[in-house]
Amino acid sequence: MSGANSHRASLPDGRGFIVVVVLWMLAALAALALIYLSYVTNTAVTVAVGADRLQTDALVNAGLELAAYRLTTQPEATRPTSGTFNARVGAGRVSVTFRSEAARVDLNSAPKAMLAGLMTALGVSEADASVYADRILAWRSSTEPGLENPEDSYYRTLGTSYLPRHAPFPHSDELWLVRGIPSAVVERVLPFVTVFSNMKTVNVLDAAPQVVAALPGMTPETLQQVLRARADPNIDPRALVGAAGSTNATTEGSKAYRITIAAEAPSHRLSSAEIVILLLESGDEPYRVLSWHNAFDGSAGKPL
Repeated sequence: MSGANSHRASLPDGRGFIVVVVLWMLAALAALALIYLSYVTNTAVTVAVGADRLQTDALVNAGLELAAYRLTTQPEATRPTSGTFNARVGAGRVSVTFRSEAARVDLNSAPKAMLAGLMTALGVSEADASVYADRILAWRSSTEPGLENPEDSYYRTLGTSYLPRHAPFPHSDELWLVRGIPSAVVERVLPFVTVFSNMKTVNVLDAAPQVVAALPGMTPETLQQVLRARADPNIDPRALVGAAGSTNATTEGSKAYRITIAAEAPSHRLSSAEIVILLLESGDEPYRVLSWHNAFDGSAGKPL
């Protein structure tokens, strides 16, 4: 009898163990369900973000094609040097601004006076601006083989791991490598320079006031006169060039254009890019991309 009683007394403990095991299994299944739900949710979000990115990328490309079409379908003599337009592409929207690179100072073609003038217009002293301009000229100027170049010696003295290129700047960002120019000055200069216009002149119709101020011989009074004159839509371009009083002033554009595109997808995701293209007069392609910079990519923002 005592053995039977002992057996019956042990049954509750066995059942309790089974209940605990079942509870652990239910908890594990719940955890797996939560993990799976989290995975599905994250996957859905990733897919949605990826789809939005594809849409905004497509809109940016559409904006580029529309701008290139507007430029290449017009004769070079009457082609606009700047402009802006908005367009709906499917359920998305794009805002496009284009401007000839002639509106910027070309690091490879501009004379010393214009390079120094730009820095002076940006707040650099005339003495320092002249030195910094010499640094740029020395970087881009060729050197005689077998002869020691003073600029090379200057870089070696500074302990740099490289020497000046002694060739044209391939990109304006290479200005960061030119020694002897403070970083703060380089940062101020970059928005106003290019390597794509291949022009010694700047377009006074489209150039920023700082670039117009860089023209050799430009005075504050003349600058204000030019800025007032170009605001007149009926101004004779030749008169405007004459008012600038510089052989480095023009109203002509270059074949390179800087295109800024802001795109908004149907989900209101925003994206933008700054692209420089070269218009081609022959061949299968109407243009060639010279530079592409994605300036901003956000999940949402203020509608265009």
